[in-house]
Amino acid sequence: MENCIEYAKENNISIQLQRLNQKTAEQNLLQAKAQKYPNLNASISQGLVGASFGNPMQVNGLPSQSLGINSSMTLYHGNVINNTITSQNLSLKMSELQVEQNENSIAVSIAQAFLSVLMQEENIKALTSVLETTKIQLTQGKQLYTAGSSSMLDYLQIQSLVAQDEYNVTQAENNLRTDLINLKQILQLPTDYDFKISHPEYIEVNPSWMDLKQAQSLAQNQRAEVKYGQINEDNAKVGLEIAKAGLKPNLSLVGSFSSSYAYGSGTYFSQLQNNLYLPIGLSLGIPILNNRTTKTAVENAKIAIDQAELNLENTKTILNQEIELAFVNLQNAFSQYQSAQKQLTINQKTLDIVNGEMKLGNINYLQAKYSAVLNKQIYDFYVGKKFGLK
Repeated sequence: MENCIEYAKENNISIQLQRLNQKTAEQNLLQAKAQKYPNLNASISQGLVGASFGNPMQVNGLPSQSLGINSSMTLYHGNVINNTITSQNLSLKMSELQVEQNENSIAVSIAQAFLSVLMQEENIKALTSVLETTKIQLTQGKQLYTAGSSSMLDYLQIQSLVAQDEYNVTQAENNLRTDLINLKQILQLPTDYDFKISHPEYIEVNPSWMDLKQAQSLAQNQRAEVKYGQINEDNAKVGLEIAKAGLKPNLSLVGSFSSSYAYGSGTYFSQLQNNLYLPIGLSLGIPILNNRTTKTAVENAKIAIDQAELNLENTKTILNQEIELAFVNLQNAFSQYQSAQKQLTINQKTLDIVNGEMKLGNINYLQAKYSAVLNKQIYDFYVGKKFGLK
């Protein structure tokens, strides 16, 4: 089971897509950091200038060229660059937590499917054992009927019991094939892949578990969905600061270098030298009216904060409810397991196979056993323990 979970974490398509989203977030962070530095752009243009040289009936195309380099760097814009870097950092952490959330979901699905396969395999063994016993009874019943020691009705009842037990084994085998395909599809294995699972030597039902309040408190501090909600709230607050920067002046350092050449005004290099143009200075942009664009951005950022707070509260509430349900399921499963264990022990002692009670006890016991194991695994998973049968 542990190998299946690790395989899914590495190869599941949904998780791989989220890892690509994480790489996109990394690139966005690098771009945000790069905004702290000057940009640099170069340009060159080549063209023709029309000249008549005093003859309006004849216009000649003369070559011309201009060269330029320009650069600018933001000096102040309401701390928007630093806030954008902070926001992209938080977005990167959120993308990482999304991967973890998906991994957790896949792990739960695999644990459920894997334990279902183990239960069906053990169920087949138990039902096969019952079938072998009823077949022995059928042989004995035939001898008794032949000898006249039992009625046709008694003999037919044993035949019916054998047929029912054969049906039960067939149904269990069908269920096993279905459960194996389910597990195989969760792992997204190819159709022609010969898939088999390894079996633990012994599966133990652990009778102890963490107190509900303690489990909920621990989960609230470490589960990925809660951390995601907290970071999302922080990011929304940074988004408000970014929006407010639109109300503040934007001061930039700008500079350029350019020159030009035109045919007939001197040699190429002498013109480039004589036509040098090197402006450098400060550019100040002051927002006055922008059709409520900034105001709307600020108000939307405030709404986003309220949404993030409510989403976080909802996430915490849902998580507590899930843990509470897992806790109740665990208690119920363990109680059923204890009852089924007693029932099986009694049936094994009485060996009342004719009435089918041992067969029923086997089925009830296996279902209760694996239900208890699964619910214990899920409950422990909420508090940070990994799935495992060792």
